[in-house]
Amino acid sequence: MLLTEPQAKERIEHLRKVINRYRYQYHVLDIQEISDAALDSLKKELFDLEQHFPHLITPDSPTQRVAGKPLKKFVKVSHEVPMTSFNDTFSEQDMRDWSERLANYLGGPLPKTKFDPFYCELKIDGLAIELEYENGKFVRGSTRGDGKIGEDVTQNLRTIEAIPLDILPINEIKKNLKDLGLSAARYSLLATRRLVVRGEVILTHQEFDRINREQAAKGLKPYANPRNIAAGSIRQLDPKITASRKLDSFQYDIVTDIGQTYHEEEHLLLKAMGFKTNPNNRPAKNLEEVFKFRDHWAEPMRRKKLGYEIDGTVVLVNDNATFERAGVIGKAPRAGIAYKFSAREATTIVREIVVQVGRTGALTPVAVMDPVNVGGVTITHASLHNADEIERLGLKIGDTVIIQRAGDVIPQIVKVLPELRTGKEKAFKLPTHCPVDGSPVAREGAISRCSSRTCAAQHREQLYHFVSRAAFNIEGLGPKIIDKFIDEGLVADAADFFTLEKGDIAVLERFGEKSAENIVTEVAQKKKVTLSRFLYALGILHVGEETALTLAKNGKWQMANGKLQIHSITKMFQKMSLDELQRFPDIGPKVAQSIYDWFRESRNEKFLERLENTGIEIEFVPPATRYLPLVNKTFVLTGTLESLDREAAKEKIRALGGEISESVSKKTSYVVVGAEPGSKYEKAKKIGVEVLDEKAFIKLLS
Repeated sequence: MLLTEPQAKERIEHLRKVINRYRYQYHVLDIQEISDAALDSLKKELFDLEQHFPHLITPDSPTQRVAGKPLKKFVKVSHEVPMTSFNDTFSEQDMRDWSERLANYLGGPLPKTKFDPFYCELKIDGLAIELEYENGKFVRGSTRGDGKIGEDVTQNLRTIEAIPLDILPINEIKKNLKDLGLSAARYSLLATRRLVVRGEVILTHQEFDRINREQAAKGLKPYANPRNIAAGSIRQLDPKITASRKLDSFQYDIVTDIGQTYHEEEHLLLKAMGFKTNPNNRPAKNLEEVFKFRDHWAEPMRRKKLGYEIDGTVVLVNDNATFERAGVIGKAPRAGIAYKFSAREATTIVREIVVQVGRTGALTPVAVMDPVNVGGVTITHASLHNADEIERLGLKIGDTVIIQRAGDVIPQIVKVLPELRTGKEKAFKLPTHCPVDGSPVAREGAISRCSSRTCAAQHREQLYHFVSRAAFNIEGLGPKIIDKFIDEGLVADAADFFTLEKGDIAVLERFGEKSAENIVTEVAQKKKVTLSRFLYALGILHVGEETALTLAKNGKWQMANGKLQIHSITKMFQKMSLDELQRFPDIGPKVAQSIYDWFRESRNEKFLERLENTGIEIEFVPPATRYLPLVNKTFVLTGTLESLDREAAKEKIRALGGEISESVSKKTSYVVVGAEPGSKYEKAKKIGVEVLDEKAFIKLLS
């Protein structure tokens, strides 16, 4: 949803306040109130809004600083070079946008060098640290803190086996460099000068499970995730506690200039000096290789085999000179980005709550939300189950919510963020009368149900009719699929077919990405429909195919820019009296009354508005002025034709001026007979109506 500048300013202020609170709890107090994925989603929304309204960026925005303030119980450490963090992206398009912004800033594409332009690292979900060495000896270690000032945690870092207390001797470093294909002569002597490197402290899955088993044995609450234990362990005043946690660490950056010219080289240098580096990191020739790297590690089973938590990849410009020239914007370097995995939780805004009537008449409220990517699929709807669930959540229309996929499948709202309210949110109440047929609603425990037994069944039949071959002809939407969509709260009326996203369908049981894509593609292709099919699809009582065709041919349609709009169709019928409707050929009082009433029902007016808002295009074919050979000829079809289906045969007859009838009479011109004809064939022979086999029929059409 596009926001005006005042709306964006208000939303930005709310987001900053909430993000700052969550970040303080997470980075300073080691308390996690919402998931990392939900917090990332809020930060991404803030970043995108600030990119769209850059003049609204302020120095105190969460996008312009790193982590939280250092704890008072540790000595403060000033970082020689600020420890930045990365902005997040979640899609290939986000990455392309980042690359384009970088190129615009640099005044052109990345310079060509002898090494690959990008370097990809696993984004380890741990605690960032800085390590300082003097004359080859580890002298101090610190946390990131606010990026400029961190916390001295040297004694605790000394307990981690993966962090060397001494850099390897010069001779060993030279040998290692040679083995790695690097010339030692290019670099400064390392053991006689100061060296600052950076990395990450982590806790393995195995150690995480062991610690939680100990917690359970003591009757204590288990820890939520490995990252929290790692952070808490590093901040222990007693190093013995840290040592008992068996933490691990990878190093990935050299702050000190020792002659390195590209980032991949820094990893090789760190390895040569005796630091633990991640063997899975790789250079990339282009963005396509970046995407492959990220997608490779997005596979859950592959990540599980790593033995530690990662939440995405980090992509850096490999050339250090270009990286430095790009500089820093806010808290993040321009030439680096975090390309994260699809979150299992995200935040979005509930724009509307609609009520769906299920097959048993049960009323189910369904949240209609701004599209949001959760677990790799775009979600727009989530069932709220019943009124009690809405009350439990404290949900209002307009609220910002956290949504997850329950069991990685069904979308579910798990939390409302009331601190992001603006005062414009609206409370929701379940209707007292059924939104389908107006019958009173009865409460049965937690379930509210329409009191009419025929209501839900009729509603489903109307949806089946709408997608049928003679109407919108949406293939692949059979009764079972439509039933599933209704029961899951995806479809309240036929207009909802045209707003479904692939992700809404793919998360349902027995559906997948491919079947969801096929349905969405098929629906999109059927947004253009002839006027007669459109009128027939509305399901107006007594209006069949031929009556719909009669209305289409004889109506006084108002065109706008050469197109027929749904609202103009509505207005035409609403202006017509019963007498005027009966002037249409073959329309009597009963049919006229049905059409008259249908277009004056407020429920149907709203439905037509919703259809128009989905982008339905009405194809209007003006009455032909040329001679049509089948004018005044009436056809009845019976049996199965081999060369074309019945709907196609009807369209060909109508295109040549002929008419279709469902019953045989003396007024019938021809009865077309296919394989296994019914009683219509016998009646035609009995009363002397001319019978055409398929060959004769095709010849007549040609």
